[in-house]
Amino acid sequence: MRDAHPREREVGVEWYVSDADGTGGRLRATPEAFRVRELEAFDTEPLDADPGSYPHLVLRATLRSWDTNDFAGALAAKLGISRERVSWAGTKDKRAVTTQLFSVEGVDVAALPELDEAAMEPLGRAGRPVLFGDLAGNEFEIRVTEPEAPEHADPVTETLRAFAGGDRVGVPNYFGPQRFGSARPVTHEVGLALLRGEWEAAVWQYVCARSEAEPDASSEARVAVAERWGNDWGALTELLPRRLSYERSLLQGLAEADEDGPAAFRAALERLPSNLQQLFVHAAQSYAFNRMLSARLERGLPFDAAVAGDVVCFADRDAPEHLPLPDPDRTQRVTAERVDTVNRHVERGRAFVTAPLVGTDTELADGEQGEIERDVLADLDLAREDFELPGEFGSTGTRRAALVTTEMAVGHDPLTFSFALPKGSYATTVLREYLKVDPAALS
Repeated sequence: MRDAHPREREVGVEWYVSDADGTGGRLRATPEAFRVRELEAFDTEPLDADPGSYPHLVLRATLRSWDTNDFAGALAAKLGISRERVSWAGTKDKRAVTTQLFSVEGVDVAALPELDEAAMEPLGRAGRPVLFGDLAGNEFEIRVTEPEAPEHADPVTETLRAFAGGDRVGVPNYFGPQRFGSARPVTHEVGLALLRGEWEAAVWQYVCARSEAEPDASSEARVAVAERWGNDWGALTELLPRRLSYERSLLQGLAEADEDGPAAFRAALERLPSNLQQLFVHAAQSYAFNRMLSARLERGLPFDAAVAGDVVCFADRDAPEHLPLPDPDRTQRVTAERVDTVNRHVERGRAFVTAPLVGTDTELADGEQGEIERDVLADLDLAREDFELPGEFGSTGTRRAALVTTEMAVGHDPLTFSFALPKGSYATTVLREYLKVDPAALS
């Protein structure tokens, strides 16, 4: 192991598994250098199915340099409908070429507009929208720009195969920087404030917290707002550049509020898109999860095998054969008497060691892993009941595989990585082990 980059430590990622030096380089020099295609898991009816029974038009969109939220907003605007009627299976990064599923409620194929750098292929109709998670995983083809030592990829691969205990490479299933805001990792701080009932602090964090990685103009605007915080919300809105649309929406909500105090700040947050509201607490859960994995790694506990006290989940029976997919709804606590039996399932890809994304219904592990989980929550001053929040902010919690593995193909000239990951796992979580660079070069 070796220490992670300081900026990774800010989001709970403390270690690299591999001691080998990295290749260096950077990702996403061009959108074409980072290609993602969803492995779809959503059934549709034919396009000529009754729109009364199947009101959602499902389409496959190939997007170049589009943020998923921005594309959904642009599509809704072109159609003249509410953005809430556009849904998707997975959020993707802007600097990439992505192929992903969307659904649009109450429109016909003929109404689909043309948008720059977007190709839309209608697939069929459905009785419900495509929802977050309605995919099996993602396939990646990623080219590294200007690597300093591409030959270092091979020893990293060998270490990651040993860590996974087989022919596949494996890494701790950390949440990547996208979960927290690639340029400005603050979403978990917003979520932690919400969990502590600090609604004003949550708004302040989202509007005013700065990052060295964001443009100077944005950073300076946040400072100006922070210095005048609480004085004339409408005037503060105009201090922010137009591109900070969500921040402006929060301040405008405060300007239009009929009441003061925590209720006004909560109402302002509820103006944000529902998926963004959910992301705040999800990011706080993810931060705690990352810290739990880092602690497990530091203690030397295995990721490719269970120990007494662990909670494992079993494989999704409907997952593609080449893509083992954990089913967090099928869990089992591992007793000392069943460790060997459970580990036979783990070795065959039928079960996975887990850590919690803590919520109101989460059952913590026993043994050493249970100690880790309780220590992290105590350090963050969090308890399960804190996740009993109104509206989109609440969460019942779940568990997530501690290890993610994949078959990895590495090309050396140019340095290219081709692999697939189950839904919810991050390509940058794998590639950070290879490049070992500032996370800004990965995003």
